[in-house]
Amino acid sequence: MPQLTLYHASPSRSSIAMWMLEELGQPYDVQMIDLKNGDNLKPDYLAINPMGKVPAVRHGDTVITEVAAICTYLADEFPEAGLNIPVGTPRRGVYLKWLFFAPSCIEPAVIDRVAPRKESIRRAMLGYGDFDSVMNVLAKAVEKGPYLMGDQFTAADVVIGAQIRWGMMFKTIPERPEFVAYAARLAARPAARRAEEKDKALAAK
Repeated sequence: MPQLTLYHASPSRSSIAMWMLEELGQPYDVQMIDLKNGDNLKPDYLAINPMGKVPAVRHGDTVITEVAAICTYLADEFPEAGLNIPVGTPRRGVYLKWLFFAPSCIEPAVIDRVAPRKESIRRAMLGYGDFDSVMNVLAKAVEKGPYLMGDQFTAADVVIGAQIRWGMMFKTIPERPEFVAYAARLAARPAARRAEEKDKALAAK
């Protein structure tokens, strides 16, 4: 029995964790959570993630929630996959910055853009600053390529790349040339294709 279990709703943010697991190349089980049926708010699942959200990943006796944390943890726990920048390496600081840029800057900037506040709020009160700054910083980071950390594909590309790919798909992130080229490189990865095919098959059930 695999030591890794993904608690998954298809499609959702947990699709990012599925892509990460495919990149690891480790066996894992998938436990489907039906959001429409309220499975995420039932006691059994709330015992796993009290926030009632997906994804969650169980690794042995350890449960990890929050996509960026899941990807960081898995990359460190399975270093043979080459998806992390090891502790003690100077480049790790930049790697960690990008891992957490997605949930702390990209996602809130996009949500505020899609569902604007009724009243304006001072820029300094927003953790991400403003939407255009987020997009400009992101475009500069991916334009050189092929990946955020240069030639090495890492867990940060899974987290950031998923945001860019889905954002352009749903028109919440502009189709800037830098984003289009970066997303195409990521979509061509065998693990990304496997995760997408698996996700579609699960969603169809």
